[in-house]
Amino acid sequence: MVLPENIAEVMGGTAVLGRHIRSIDDLEGAISRGLPRRALRRTVERVYPAAGEARRAVFRVVPEATFKRRTRLSHAESERTERLARVIAAAEHAWNDRALAREWLTRPHAELGGRTPLDSAMTELGARRAEELLDRLFYGIPA
Repeated sequence: MVLPENIAEVMGGTAVLGRHIRSIDDLEGAISRGLPRRALRRTVERVYPAAGEARRAVFRVVPEATFKRRTRLSHAESERTERLARVIAAAEHAWNDRALAREWLTRPHAELGGRTPLDSAMTELGARRAEELLDRLFYGIPA
């Protein structure tokens, strides 16, 4: 299971979120207040170090004009950001290596209908599928 503090760390931790995240309640509170837009940028940069790829990923979550105009994400945008961070944290936990996790997150997978795990994570059900696949890989259950 991925801990809330691991999810928060993917989003930039205390430096970005402005508080320690120690529980699901803390994480939920931060999302309800609206995450700082830097949380989304830090989340996608964790997987896409190249600026162009990171920008494209950010703008899949929040339209470019909206992103530039705001300092905080809406509740829905914050939920999408947390969902991406949760899948990234789960991949890093399963692979125990950021580079391997990044590779897995960005390669199409047959179990996800040929989509990448990050593409799948753009929806809640797709994120659940990616997390289930990670659990199966982690526990050695045939995928």
